This record gives sequence, C-alpha cells and structure tokens, in this order.
Amino acid sequence: MADTTRKEDFANDLFPIQDTLEEMHHVNNPVLDLPRIEKQYLSQVTGYTQERNSFYFTDGRSKVEVKVFSEEIIRVRLAPEGSFLEDFSYAISFKEDNYVSYELKETETHYHVKTNTVTCSVKKSNFFISFSEEDGEVLNNDFSAMHWEENQDYGGYYVYCTKEAQSDEVFFGLGDKASNLNLRGRRVKNWNSDTYSYAFNQDPLYKTIPFYIGITQGKAYGIFFDNTFKTFFDFASENQNQTSFWSEGGELQYYYIHGPQMIDVVKRYHSLTGTHYLPALWALGYHQCRWSYYPENKVRETAYEFRKREIPCDAIYLDIDYMDGYRCFTWNKRYFPDPKKMIADLSANGFKTVVMIDPGIKVDDSYWVFKQGQQNNYFCRRGDDYFMEGFVWPGRCQFPDFTNPEVRQWWGTLYKGLVEDGVAGFWNDMNEPAVFGRGTFPDDVRHQFEGHRGSHRKAHNIYGMQMVRATYDGLKKLYKNKRPFTISRAAYSGTQRYSSVWTGDNIATWEHLRIGTLQLQRLSVSGLSFCGTDIGGFTGEPDGELYTRWMQFGVFSPFMRVHSAGDTRDREPWSFGPDWEKICKKFIELRYKLLPYIYTSFWLQHKYGEPILRPIALIEQHIAKNLQREEEFTFGSQLLVSPVLHPGQLEKIVYLPEGTWYYYFDNSTYEGGKEHSIATPLDEMPFFVRGGSIIPEYPVMQFTGEKKVESLQLNFYFALGQHESTLYSDHGETFAYEQGVYVEKHFIADCTLSSVSIMQGEQGIYTPYYSDFKLYLIGLPLVPKTVKVDGLQVNLEKDAEGHAFIKIERDFKKITIH
Repeated sequence: MADTTRKEDFANDLFPIQDTLEEMHHVNNPVLDLPRIEKQYLSQVTGYTQERNSFYFTDGRSKVEVKVFSEEIIRVRLAPEGSFLEDFSYAISFKEDNYVSYELKETETHYHVKTNTVTCSVKKSNFFISFSEEDGEVLNNDFSAMHWEENQDYGGYYVYCTKEAQSDEVFFGLGDKASNLNLRGRRVKNWNSDTYSYAFNQDPLYKTIPFYIGITQGKAYGIFFDNTFKTFFDFASENQNQTSFWSEGGELQYYYIHGPQMIDVVKRYHSLTGTHYLPALWALGYHQCRWSYYPENKVRETAYEFRKREIPCDAIYLDIDYMDGYRCFTWNKRYFPDPKKMIADLSANGFKTVVMIDPGIKVDDSYWVFKQGQQNNYFCRRGDDYFMEGFVWPGRCQFPDFTNPEVRQWWGTLYKGLVEDGVAGFWNDMNEPAVFGRGTFPDDVRHQFEGHRGSHRKAHNIYGMQMVRATYDGLKKLYKNKRPFTISRAAYSGTQRYSSVWTGDNIATWEHLRIGTLQLQRLSVSGLSFCGTDIGGFTGEPDGELYTRWMQFGVFSPFMRVHSAGDTRDREPWSFGPDWEKICKKFIELRYKLLPYIYTSFWLQHKYGEPILRPIALIEQHIAKNLQREEEFTFGSQLLVSPVLHPGQLEKIVYLPEGTWYYYFDNSTYEGGKEHSIATPLDEMPFFVRGGSIIPEYPVMQFTGEKKVESLQLNFYFALGQHESTLYSDHGETFAYEQGVYVEKHFIADCTLSSVSIMQGEQGIYTPYYSDFKLYLIGLPLVPKTVKVDGLQVNLEKDAEGHAFIKIERDFKKITIH
C-alpha cells in the first residue's frame, strides 16, 4: 500500500517540536536554580501519626517525633527531610515504662501529648513545642521553631533549638564547666579538650555533659540534648529572652525531664543515663598520687611515712613512669624490678595500688600490644585509610577504636597481667583524646560506632567514655566478684556507669580551690557524683595554708585524692611542716570516721539516683536568693560544709538552710534559714550536721578494713519533728549486694520537747560485723528519766570523755526516751 502522508503534513507535525527546541537553552549545568544553603524552619503542622508511645508530627516535609518515656520524661526528635537516623545512644540505659499512661488530645490550635504529670503541646500554626504541668503552667516553650542548615562539607545538618528564657530563670548543670553555678549569661561549648592549667570561665574542658536544669517560677525542669557532636549552649547570653542549644551534626534530639524539684530532675536524668556503680569501700578513703612515684624505693618510702606518722591512706598511684618507655601494660624493670612483690607488700600494709593507662599505643613492632592491635585492625584509621597516628608520651602512637565492641573486649583483656600483679585500680588519662601538637584527632578519623559508623566529629566526645567502659567491663571479668575501681579524665553523659572522674590539671591557687568547689557541685547535679579535684593543685606551688584548706575541702569531695606534677614540691600531708601535718591528719581522720555515712551516700546515689553533693539551690529552690549561693553545699542530705576559700580568713558568712544545725566541732546549735558568721581557725572549717540526723561513725583506721567494727557509733542530733536517716552496709568490695546481700537500715526519729522515739526498719539479708550500736544523744532538751529499747528499760552509760550513750542491739525496733 502506497504511503499517502504528504510531506507538508509531516513538516507541520514538526513545528511544535521546533518551537520547543527554540525555547530550550543548552548549558553545561542543567540545574539553573541551586537552592541556597540557609537555615530552614519547621512550618505549619499538617498532621500526625502514632506508633505506640511515639507521635509523629509533620509539616509535609519534615517530621518531629514526640515520644513518651515515662510520666515525667518526653523525648523530641527532628528529621529535617522526614527520615530519622537509627535510634542509638551511648548515654541512655533507660528501660521504657510499658505501663505509663498517655493520650493525645487535639484542639483547634494545638496537639497535646499528655501523661498524668506533664503535657507536651505542639502548636499547629508554627510547630512551637512547649511543656507544662498538670495545671497548665508552662515551664518550657520554644522561642522559634526547631531549625537546621545543611552541612555541605560533611553531609547532614547543623541543628538548632531555641527556647524562651524567662526573666527569673536560672540554669545549672553541664558537667565540669569552670564557671559560676548559675550559667545564665554564659555561652559554652562541649568538645572534650586537654586543658592544662585552665582558667576561670575557660571553655571547653575535659567533659561533655549536654544536660542542664532550668528553674523558673520556683519550679525545675531538665533538658538533655543527647548529641555526641560538638554542641553549644547559650543561656540568655546573646539574647536575654532566649536560651539555645545546637550542634554541628547528628540529630536534634532532646529529652524534657520534669521536676518540679531540682533533685527530682537529677534523679530522673539518672533513670535515663544510669547511676554510679557502687565503689569498693577502699575507693572512698584517702588516695595519694604524684607524677610520679618512682622508683620502687620511693613508693615504699611514701607508704612507710604514712604508717609511721599514723595518717590514714588507702591507695598509692603510679603515673606513666612505671611503664617501660611509656608503653601501656608494661613495667619499667629498672625502676620496678619485682612489681608483684612490691604490690603484695603494699597490700599487706593496707595500701591498694592504682596505675595509669593511656589510649596511645606506641608504634613498635616488638611491642606486644601494638602487634595485637595491628594484626586485628583495632586501631583508628584516617579518611583515606591511613592509620591515625599522633605523638603522645611514648612518641609516635596509634589509637584503638573504642567504639568497636570487639576492640573494647580486646582492650579489657590487656589488663590481665597487671591484675595478676595485684594492681587494684586503673586510671584512664589523655582520653579526650589528647594528641601533642594538634590537640586531638583530625575530623576525618573513622569510627565503627557500634556499627552505626561515623567520623571523629561524631565519636570525639564519647571516645574517653568508651575507653573507660572497655576498662571497667574487662576488669569486672578479671576481678571475678570484686568491684573494679576506675577513674577517667574525659566523659560523656552515662560515664557514671563505668567510672569516677576528676577535674583535670588544675593550678595550686586559691582561685582554683574555689573553682573546684563549683565544679564538683556542678558535676554532682550533672550525673557525675563520684568526682574530685587534684587536692593542692596539679601544677604550681601551694603554701601550707592553701594545701591544708584544700585538704579540708577534699574530705567532703566524693573522690579524695592528692595529685601533683613532677616539677613541683612534694605534696604529702607532712610536706609543709608539723603544724600543717597535724591539721591535715585531723581532717583525713575525719574522712575515715565519716566513711559509713559516705558509703551510705554512695548507695543512695547508686540505688536511687540521689546526687551526693547538693548546692543550696537544689535544697531550697523556692527561695530566689538561694539560687545564687555557691559556697555552701551538703554532702548527702545531712552534712553541710562551706570551705574556706581565702588566705588568712578567720571567719566567713555561712548560710544554713531551714531547720536546726549543729556545728560539728563543738555541737553548738544554729537556726537555719539565715546567715551566720562562723569562726574559721586553721584547724577547723564550717561543718554542720542537720538536726534530727543519725550519723554513723567508724573509729579512726589507718585504712578501710583495718579493724573489725564490733560496736558502731551512732550520733543522734536532736531536732523537733520527724526525721529520717539511712545506714547501708555490705561486704565492701564484692557484687553480692546485687543478690540482696546487704542491709539498708532506716531510722525514723520523732522528737518533742519531752520525748524522743527512734524506730528502725531494714531491707536486705547481710549480717554486718558490728553486733550493737553505741547511740550518742546530742542536744536533748530533756534530762532522760526513762530509756526503753523494745519495751525494756536500759541505762545511760558514759564514755571516757563523759559523753552519754545508750548501748543497744543492732536489730532493735524502737527506742523511747522520756
């Protein structure tokens, strides 16, 4: 069949195509309008979906998850393009509450995710998020919608959250920041850094704890920004009515933690991130450290002097000079020819030995640790697959990737030889990680990150935490049923599950003594209660007065250790002459007297999440003026101290919270709720006991466990009303308490002007060594005529100093005094 299509028709059919071609522009880059890199904000909410306790709100592009973790904890997550990262955190140890009550209520303007305690409201028109109490009172709300900015160099986003800062609002927390307790007006950075001899307000320091507490209208809440990248917080610094937190990568993910009391916020933060492991009792004694005690005869001489002078001490530390060429897990046999025998001899005299381990492994093909790491590909690599190498104490080093579970398991086995030699504790240093010359690892170093992968930008702030985790987990296996003791310089939220911490390389100045009191209070309310400073200052030269005043503060530091650099004068308690030695000895002995109270405080932290050091703001947040107080704090709930922070200071003004308080050194009473002028002679410091308390005391020992305490002293300080006290006991070094082998005694004292009753209850199945109590009655307003214990009359006795006490069986049920 012939083709009848005319040529003209065919040409006409082409005209539309030709018109289109004439309109097209041929350029090298077909994308004509590249999007600008700028901040993007959430817009109007268009809807939501629900999966169990998670509610997903969207503006058509982005998603926000609001997840109910408990009645008081709600998490918020942002996915800028609608896809969330895998839900993983090194910080969180929380087991979700499957029985929490929650619901979503929709109004014309808001979505409200409600529990019985707190409501998270999402405003439909602009995606602003707020948190309020049951009665509708808003404690925390957005100033602007959550926002983000694309990171072209690394992928992902810079993420931002900006909240309203109320005019009366104050802020606490964030770990070891060397600044005033109240952070309002400050902008800070979280990037773990080796900051030798840091200054007041210098930032950042060694630890990243992205958790803060806000107090407004007398009520407290917490924000935990769980992001391991470099993070920033602005507490009404740039704008007085705004508080912001942001990060250079990762997700915008934060937990709102409801109070309304500050201590409730801290305890609930612990429910998310875990509490401290319960330390062995010896770890709470006095520790002596120096860079460095070597050779062996110097270590022995130091131990000998402690026992000769009868100054209590439980541990001596060996810094990096014990190693062979600074190679970790080795001994310098010239300095320590028989370390096993030395450690055994020290142990026989009541001393535990603690040694340092750094993350840098010397590049040396004849070094067994390096060879194992190389053979198994355990060391960190750069972006282009070269090994991450840097110089630290041994010279050129490579560094394990502690974000790899296999590497952590290997690292834990490396302690075997030192444990077999008798080493009792380990000190992980330089784990920010620190590298000479450049400060830390380059950003392109790669990490396994539990299979989630990431560059050092993501892993930097958790590197030290994962190192000490590897240490702790390895030691738990090697020590069998004995509790490990670990200490770490770097940390991230959750490190308390594995380690104690100290505040790094401070300076022997009065200013640094003050900074230390601030840092330990801040660390304690930030989840790291087992904390201490280098008593006397790491670098610089203290005189006898500064050293001694610091020692007094050290008694009330949860971790009590003297430490100093090798180019400074000796720092033993006798180094400044006999007058200062006498005072230091008196206060170290006080530490040992208070050990049953201190140990109980650690149990209350471990089991219930109670902070050990408590600022006045935590105790009386309802009094606005107290939110600015910094120099007084309590150890547990019943002992209050106010360290002397100035040379030549012979008195200071001390605020005592509401109630009755006893000055420890003479039992004189002071009314609480006001300030008092307290004399501060060199051999005393402002130290008070809360009225109504029952404080246990040991006899003075040269080391923990030196004596079997057959009769435990209890000091009862009278105060009107009803008061509770706790006493905890267990084996002191094993994990048997996890199977209930402990005893937690509760005392309830009910006091009037004419009578006192004390009841006792207990939990646990442990039988303590002591068979009875000697109960001392302090400050009674009555002369006892009858004293009955479980219905039977007993007589008051007096000790050699004329102090009255009652001797009673340890399992009494009720004491009545009329």
